[in-house]
Amino acid sequence: MSLLASTAGDILDYALAVFFVASGLGLAYMLVRLGGTFGRLSSFLRGSERDLLPVFVKAGGTVDRVNDQLDKLDTVTDSAVSMADSADTAVRAVSTAITTPVKKVTGFASGVSHGLAAFRARRNVGEAMSVAKDAAARREAEIDEDLRTAGRTPPEQQPPAA
Repeated sequence: MSLLASTAGDILDYALAVFFVASGLGLAYMLVRLGGTFGRLSSFLRGSERDLLPVFVKAGGTVDRVNDQLDKLDTVTDSAVSMADSADTAVRAVSTAITTPVKKVTGFASGVSHGLAAFRARRNVGEAMSVAKDAAARREAEIDEDLRTAGRTPPEQQPPAA
């Protein structure tokens, strides 16, 4: 059989065979290339694992040390809060020990002063005692108010907000 004597069906069979051979060769080439790509990817992942694992281990150790330091800092701040509470209690005790006698003495002095003035003016002992008690109570209340507001800046004199 000669090539010139081939029919159209024979030519299509030859063309189909050439197409399948070319497709097979192209597919084989692409699979070889894809295999090389997968090989490089596998090598990259092994290298990354080898290089990154120590970094993760070191980062974990660093986080553990930071947590230890934060625990120590928590202990220090707890101690500072405890000391501040103790100092506050001591200051309150000293303040109460000092202010109570001062209030009583100033109330007594104010009561005596007002009582004597009322007795001189009206010559009535009962009224003088009543005036003295009222003056003493009023003076003690004034001292309480003065001590509560001591050290505070009045609202009209407060510095402007930043």
